[in-house]
Amino acid sequence: MTTAQSGTQTGNSTFQRGHLGTMSLLAWTGDPEQGHDMPYLIAYSLGDGPEGPEATHQALLKVIADAGLAVDGQLADVTRSTGSPVKLLVEAGQAVLSMPHLNAQCPAPPEWLTAVEQRGHAHFLFATRPWPEAVPGEPVTEEMLQSYLGDESTLTTAAHALLPVSRLRG
Repeated sequence: MTTAQSGTQTGNSTFQRGHLGTMSLLAWTGDPEQGHDMPYLIAYSLGDGPEGPEATHQALLKVIADAGLAVDGQLADVTRSTGSPVKLLVEAGQAVLSMPHLNAQCPAPPEWLTAVEQRGHAHFLFATRPWPEAVPGEPVTEEMLQSYLGDESTLTTAAHALLPVSRLRG
């Protein structure tokens, strides 16, 4: 589930939320028994924006740039930055992502919550390649995830960041 402002002025251009199409967020880990317990979080579009794929791609790049991230093949370590506009909150079994133009949340599986608790951070991917098969509310199978993330163009056209996890204080 995502929410965003429908039109905001950013620099010399107006950002149109609708150009992103349907956005979603997914949390997962690798197999802890094989030593792959990194908690991952991916934001992606179904690629169904009304202005077509190029407008969707440009809108995704705008969100990434306004968040201070880049599609450059590097892992940005936001855990060392106090001023990052990208925030990850974990509360009540949910991963909640906040960044310019976009707020999203998703249920997190127990193994993801355990890995986040142990590490204190998650590897965030903001994909610019559409993933129309991963419809919000429908299960994403391991095969679907491997197919999408196993495609080199998904990984090389995504922004990557190591995000610190915060929690509500009671």
